[in-house]
Amino acid sequence: MDELSPEDQFRLNVLLAQDIKAIRIDEPNLTLHALLGEGEASMPLHPNCRPDKYFRILREHLSGHALGSPGGYPVYLSRWTRHGQVESDNLGHLLLIGEPEAVIAVVHSPALTDTIAGYAWWTMPTIENARLMLMREAVAKGRMGAILTEFLVEHLPFLQEEHLAIMDTVAVLLYAGTLSPDQREATWRRGKRQNSYYVAFLEMCPDGLTEQQFVEACIDILNRPETQEVVTRTLDAIGRHFSTSGQEGNVDARTRLAQVSSTLTNPIFARSTAIGSLMRRKIEPVTSPILADLALLK
Repeated sequence: MDELSPEDQFRLNVLLAQDIKAIRIDEPNLTLHALLGEGEASMPLHPNCRPDKYFRILREHLSGHALGSPGGYPVYLSRWTRHGQVESDNLGHLLLIGEPEAVIAVVHSPALTDTIAGYAWWTMPTIENARLMLMREAVAKGRMGAILTEFLVEHLPFLQEEHLAIMDTVAVLLYAGTLSPDQREATWRRGKRQNSYYVAFLEMCPDGLTEQQFVEACIDILNRPETQEVVTRTLDAIGRHFSTSGQEGNVDARTRLAQVSSTLTNPIFARSTAIGSLMRRKIEPVTSPILADLALLK
């Protein structure tokens, strides 16, 4: 039967009568956790059928209570999730159905508030969600700004060779403007060991670097890039910077660097998935003249 066990039904009814802010379901441990207006609560689950079917019944019950949609997480919302099209009216309610996809819909929403971000973070504290929420000004400037920043800073070292994740994480931190001076300096210094850290600085705050820092970072990256994304994002950053900066120094070199972009390597990367040393050999005809111009500006 598509019903909750009597024990779970009774406990859930008692729980839902309280001021609940968010719900998460720990499927491996058969436990439902709830964030309340004051504190937290949890209840063990007692499936009376296959666990996967029981979790579906449970989420349908929660959805009916929170959204008036007993069919579970609405399909149309699932389609909109990653396009930021969930508006403010249902935002908090989506955190009450124990559905991970609904949490993702919340963190993608442009209507996200600092308060709801806190509830979403309790529900699903992941690096991706931290990055998404910190991009919202209301969150970056609110109570959650410091919490999410501290989490991302602490987890950066664990990304290790995930160069794209490193670039995206540092870019969000710089965009949000939530790093302390010490955190910002420590993050920049990590580029000496892993130059993918530098890429986000070139993209997000080239004006916050001295000309020497910018040029030396570009040279370091292009001498030993590890992935195609590191190369393309660096080339685009170089072109943007020199197309808008002043004309001091070697004007010819600056003019050529202003024309640099990822379109230079697109034909190469379209035919190859190479990374590391093999990739560096393939793109040498592109990077060598760029490195020569950068050297003229040192």
